[in-house]
Amino acid sequence: MKSIQFNAHHSPVGAFASLTLGFPGAKGGLGHELKGPADEPFYVGLEEIDREGYYQALPFFEASDDKSADYDVEGHNAEFSYPNRISHFSWESITRQFAACTDEWSAGDLKFRVITPYPTVPDPGLGDAEALKNAVCPGVLLEVEVDNSSSQRARKVFLGYAGSDRYDGVRVIGQDGLIGVGQGVATAIATKEPGFKAGVAWQPEMVVNSRQPDNEPFLIGSTGILWTTVPAGEKRTFRFAVGFFREGTATTGIKTRYYYRRFFNSIEEVLNHTLSRADQLIAEAKIQDASFANGLTEDRAFMHAHAVRSYYGATELLEREDGTPLWVVNEGEYRMMNTLDLTIDQLFFELKMNPWTVRNELDLFVERYAYEDTIQFPGDDTKHPGGLSFSHDMGVSNNFSSPGNSSYEQGGLKGCFSYMTAEQLLNWSICSSVYGLKTADHSWIKGKQETLKACLASMLNRDNPNPAERNGVISLDSSRCFGGAEITTYDSLDVSLGQARNNLYLAVKGWAAYKLIAKVFADLGLTQESQTANAQAKKAEATILAAVEPDGTMPAIIGEGVPARLIPAIEGLVYLDYIGFDLSESKPLVEALKTHLETVLKKGVCKFEDGGWKLSSTSDNSWLSKIYLCQAIAEKILGFAPDHEADKAHVAWLLDPANAYFAWSDQMLAGKACGSRYYPRGVTSTLWLD
Repeated sequence: MKSIQFNAHHSPVGAFASLTLGFPGAKGGLGHELKGPADEPFYVGLEEIDREGYYQALPFFEASDDKSADYDVEGHNAEFSYPNRISHFSWESITRQFAACTDEWSAGDLKFRVITPYPTVPDPGLGDAEALKNAVCPGVLLEVEVDNSSSQRARKVFLGYAGSDRYDGVRVIGQDGLIGVGQGVATAIATKEPGFKAGVAWQPEMVVNSRQPDNEPFLIGSTGILWTTVPAGEKRTFRFAVGFFREGTATTGIKTRYYYRRFFNSIEEVLNHTLSRADQLIAEAKIQDASFANGLTEDRAFMHAHAVRSYYGATELLEREDGTPLWVVNEGEYRMMNTLDLTIDQLFFELKMNPWTVRNELDLFVERYAYEDTIQFPGDDTKHPGGLSFSHDMGVSNNFSSPGNSSYEQGGLKGCFSYMTAEQLLNWSICSSVYGLKTADHSWIKGKQETLKACLASMLNRDNPNPAERNGVISLDSSRCFGGAEITTYDSLDVSLGQARNNLYLAVKGWAAYKLIAKVFADLGLTQESQTANAQAKKAEATILAAVEPDGTMPAIIGEGVPARLIPAIEGLVYLDYIGFDLSESKPLVEALKTHLETVLKKGVCKFEDGGWKLSSTSDNSWLSKIYLCQAIAEKILGFAPDHEADKAHVAWLLDPANAYFAWSDQMLAGKACGSRYYPRGVTSTLWLD
């Protein structure tokens, strides 16, 4: 049986916020713009059936401390403190039903559900204000169900949290028909159910077992609790809303506010709107739960649901001062904004859910995060014409970086934090081509034709400044590296995937980029540019095929004697297949990649002993998002059978107690989350559904 002790996101769309729950202890809560869980106690509890004033609650908290000694330093007011009367339901007594949009825990006579449908976000430029308001409302719906039908007495039920914000106190909400608790104006929980009361204290017992009801709003406290009584012999279901809200400026560098501020002026309005749409939210969640799991095995349905939740927990829909929208996907624990090597992997999911967001991201890269460089051969200070590329990201932690610069890239390095100039050039070229061809957004792609021409020229230069010596593969480094070397998105891996120059993974990706650009140019009537790109694709294909070893494998670094073998050599195939390219035109390359994968995909080479996939034969560092991507390619393009043993291993990685706190994590070192935690990129799993 799979463990149910794992954190998961429960997030509104575009609010960079999450009610994270599921890991034992005070390890979840209401997080706003955080790099990980809020680490707050969260309370959902019910009075015991045979002991009045004693309670059992879901195990998302630790025993509360009496903080009165911080004030009553000599202890003269001992009657102020309350004994702990709330215990955990044992994990053995709890069941959990987990899907993409509904997460339900059951224990004894208590059920608790969190409902988070993920609607399509309408293009703000199309003017459907009501649909947009509903899509970006920064609220989450909760249900608490109590079955008191077998009890001979009334029992109390309660819900609440301890706020962890250092700046704002916890308060009682009692307006607009709401009864609730919140911390400042940023987070809150409220209901409109009759009979509920709200209180603030240091301990939940001080509210639910209050000796003096008038004392319940003890605003020095940090714990807000809502409670009511369920009559004997009855079943009741109560609905609550969790709200998130930021009033003013959300980001620096580019001044923005959250787009939901167009529709909501307070967190109370968010709470009311969420509760008013409860029936619709539940219906939408039910439909999406089925849709996100359609045709998937239990293991894959779990991983996809988990990844979708983490993606939306990282999203941010902002509004610039001129009123234009700005879509951001934050990079999990790192909080880097619109990291381009994540954008390309999230491309497939975004094109399915909100295609306009892809265009929005690509436009800002051109507007603000493009740059021109020169290039160098390794070990040679001579500078050659380089060309256009794009920064690794747009900033970090709600701080947009300066034009042409990322928050990440630094010169003089050969590993982590070096430049990804060639990779990001390929990423923008592929994303723009796939977007234009998949959506048939002809006016947009025509408007970007000069940028694509510059991309092609830059790719040619990075192959070789001398046209006669070009082989279709990146072989120079950006002079921004200042004697260092460019890296790939696999930044903390060894040279097999870390080095950009002559990398097999980038060679196949570059081949795909040339093919895509050639198609776009042909559609635009740019015959000469199309022919140039196609010629480069043929050179790349020939270079890759010439690298095939006698055993049918290809080296990780072409022509440099590196013994490593890679799974991601196959990545480039997906972009062409996704838009309907006839890959039979490149049958020799496709067959060579298939043979390569068949040969390396075995334990001791590119599989761990538990059956999990190992992206490089010489490193234990693997990224689940890339594994999902390569699994889809292997099955849908190369004809491999689904690897159920690998799926079980990958689920086990996520549920390992050392990893489960971080919700969905990407980077695994021999199955242990070592980076890229609390991460959005796992939605490559959407390709399992296509």
